[in-house]
Formats: sequence, structure tokens, C-alpha cells
Amino acid sequence: MPSTSFPSASDAATVRVSRSRAILADEVRGIPWIDRLDEEERTRVVDDLRVVEVDPGELVCRVGRPVTYWFGVLDGLLKMSNDTALGMPITFTGLPPGGWFGEGTVLKREAYRYNIQALRKSLVTGISVATFHWLLDRSIGFNRYVMMQLNERLGQFIAAREIDRLTSANERVARSLGALFHPVLYPGVGGLLRITQLELGYLVGLSRQRVNEALQALQVAQLIRIEYGGLRVLDLDGLRRYTEAVAAAR
Repeated sequence: MPSTSFPSASDAATVRVSRSRAILADEVRGIPWIDRLDEEERTRVVDDLRVVEVDPGELVCRVGRPVTYWFGVLDGLLKMSNDTALGMPITFTGLPPGGWFGEGTVLKREAYRYNIQALRKSLVTGISVATFHWLLDRSIGFNRYVMMQLNERLGQFIAAREIDRLTSANERVARSLGALFHPVLYPGVGGLLRITQLELGYLVGLSRQRVNEALQALQVAQLIRIEYGGLRVLDLDGLRRYTEAVAAAR
């Protein structure tokens, strides 16, 4: 399985030239926590941020590898999953644009316990572990953002355990879509999620055909609208509490 990485102390020059680049001004403006920083903090972050383009199937993080960066998705779609060598593969969550992930691993400076894999060609950025901890030591705004991330992530994974136990495919798709439209964790999504039925199938563990049937049911229930290249949410709260009984009553 192919993998990619950001520059570390040993391979910084090679990777920087071959894969990663400095972040662009338009991309900086899309980072949800950047406005919480003062001028000195922002300058250090912008100088430290690196961007890499990853191909479908390529790994950004791999189980057992030491943490070097805190990552964010500028464009594309990633998934977080366990290592198939450890047993039955489990997808924990999708990671759409605007999402930043791995803060718990960075805080503890430990090896990754999950894989992060691109489902399509994606742009990923990141700041080094050193800059992340430097911000924690001096920025109240950054600390509040990280605390909010950890709290929302905890709620997301509690909900994911519930989704795993659902027997209805329609409910699994509805709840999973509700998680991907999370306005705090994934502010870059907005009202339109650019995702294919095949990609959604990878995230929820269903066939493309079954995902299509579920999406049609959700559209009939007026919770989403299927558009060219993606899905538009019409009732986010409805998606999150969706049950077959709700759909039947509409």
C-alpha cells in the first residue's frame, strides 16, 4: 500500500523538493483556527505549514509510525481506519475538507494507532509537532480550538459506535452523512458534500447499489438532495436522528 509523508528531520530536503510545497494564501484563509492566532503565531504557522497532494489509496498516516505533523484536509476526502493486519478492517470516520485530525496523537507524541488513507486525489496540509506544542504553550485561542476538537471528536466516536450497531442500511447512511456534515469538525464542507456513492460505500461498509437505494430513500424523506458531483443536506438534524419510522411517517 503506497504511503506519503511530510518532511521529518532526516528526509526534509528530499520530501520538500519531491512532494510537499509551501501553503498558498488562499489555502491559509481556509484554515478554521488561523484567525485565533496573533501576528507572531500566524507568521510561524504559515512558515511551517506544508502541503502535499496525495493519490487515491495513498496513506498519509500509518499504524505504528511516529507522529511528525498535525494534519488538515484542504481538498478531497480521506478515511480513518484500523490496520487490516490487526483483524477485520473498521472505518472510524471520513475526513472531508476543513477537517483537522490526529491532535490526540500529537498531544501524546505517540505512534499512530490508525491509518489515514485518501479515497480520492486530495490536498493535505500540516504543521510540525514542535509548532503544535509551541502554540499550546502560548495561545489561548489555539488551546480552546484543540479542546473543542477533542470534545467534538469524542461525541463523533460515541455516535460511530451506535452507527456500527445499526442493522438498517438507510439509517447507517443517514447517520454517517450527518457526521460528515459536522459544522465544527468539517467547516469546509458547507451545505454540499462532494462524494461519490462508491466513496460513501467505503465509509459505511455497504455496496454502491445499497448506498444508492439508501440515498434515494433519504431524498424522498426530504433530508438530502442528490446533485451532480455530491449531496446537499436539507435537514441536518433529521439526518442525525433518522430512523425507518421517521421516513415512513413523512
